[in-house]
Amino acid sequence: MSEEERLKARLPAQALERLQSLRLADGVATLVFDAGGLGGLARERMEIAVRDTLRDAEGVSEVRVALMADRAVPEKPSRRIVAIGSGKGGVGKSTLAANLAVALAREGRKVGIVDADIYGPSQPTLLATEEDRPRAEGNRLVPVRSKSGVPMLSMGHLVEKGRAIAWRGPMAGNALAQLIEADWGDADTLLVDLPPGTGDVQLTMLQRFRPAGAVIVSTPQDLALIDATRAMQLFEQCQVPIIGMVENMAGYACPHCGEISDPFGQGGAEAAAQARGVAFLGRVPLALGIRMASDAGEPPAAGDGPEAEAFAGIARKLGDWLDGRAG
Repeated sequence: MSEEERLKARLPAQALERLQSLRLADGVATLVFDAGGLGGLARERMEIAVRDTLRDAEGVSEVRVALMADRAVPEKPSRRIVAIGSGKGGVGKSTLAANLAVALAREGRKVGIVDADIYGPSQPTLLATEEDRPRAEGNRLVPVRSKSGVPMLSMGHLVEKGRAIAWRGPMAGNALAQLIEADWGDADTLLVDLPPGTGDVQLTMLQRFRPAGAVIVSTPQDLALIDATRAMQLFEQCQVPIIGMVENMAGYACPHCGEISDPFGQGGAEAAAQARGVAFLGRVPLALGIRMASDAGEPPAAGDGPEAEAFAGIARKLGDWLDGRAG
């Protein structure tokens, strides 16, 4: 009997009937259930029962539960959510999300960006809105607007600059809901810049705001690719399509001699995408210009040149995927 089968055998009968998937990796048990037709109290009871049952199971150090039910963003059912995720930090996911939003807006698409990295928000820096504060109308926030014209919301707009946020999972989930359920006006697509990993924020989004698809970001190195694969597995468990993979920090051009080197390797993300049968959306180089522009709050995608074109090419493929889904 496999480890997953052993855990399934411990589940209460009512929970087992609704189980869609169960995965055990590195001591973390991730379970996805069909919660359609269940009221709030019934959902809560089932989740508590599952956690209590598996908490002391051999080989399990953490239990993560996702209760899935078809639910659209409340204020505008036609609005699509695209998750931008990665398995680990430091791969340039937030930089990609910001520049994708700008590139899509330059193509005339009505797009907004949600900084869902509750504990380490970076979008206000990347899009130069650190000093801006959203206003509230009724019980909803009104997003701020970047210089590029992209509406956006982040915890960085709601807390004092530099202040650490020490919240447990449910508080982070509620904060995410406030950001996504804001008054986004005519924006029909939200890019959600997720925190690294596969934790509470990801599960909250998958439960309450099922994305239309997910873009996975990785550097070419093997360690990043292993973590990126885990991120893909979470989305696949919850039946969220993987739009494709992006390879970041792919090749460094020396500003003095022009020689190209590959400090993180080359082609790893493309090979991983091919192995998993998902699209490869493109590469973004490791470039000093991207770093300097991002630190200054001036996304390269708003300009011209090879760096802007790298983001524009990925944005076009994402736009084509969205158009295909709409069709």
